[in-house]
Amino acid sequence: MPSRTLIRVLFICTGNICRSPLAEGVFLHKINRRGLAHLFAVDSCGTGNWHAGERPDPRVLELAAERGVSLPGVARQVTDDDLRRFDHIICMDEEHRDHVLYMGAPANKVKMLLEFHPQPPMAEVPDPYFGERDGFELVYDLVDAATDGLIDALANQVP
Repeated sequence: MPSRTLIRVLFICTGNICRSPLAEGVFLHKINRRGLAHLFAVDSCGTGNWHAGERPDPRVLELAAERGVSLPGVARQVTDDDLRRFDHIICMDEEHRDHVLYMGAPANKVKMLLEFHPQPPMAEVPDPYFGERDGFELVYDLVDAATDGLIDALANQVP
């Protein structure tokens, strides 16, 4: 049986310790549950390198664990190679979108995560880093709803 080409999805935020690793983990959790993991290659990164090599923020790790989601990655900065390799570059806010477009990402690959939310209450996933737990919970809820829409949209591309 010939192997399929993987659908490569990259989530991007600022430091790669809150929003994008959460989106990566939730996405991975859901594609595993749906039996679709074999179709995807998934990763996350940040526009900056401040936290390179670090695990996600303890607050997002705790919240994800409470909801049964594992966050497997360590922080890293987006590279030119990422922009070539990944089919879908999913940004948390306009600053991230502008950053990867400035780096040369093809515009047709770059989307905002909340474009896939069924009823987006806002255009961007807010950065919870300097806030309290309720900010992380809001981010989780936004990511949770939007990743369902993203998976539906991408799974429909598979022949």
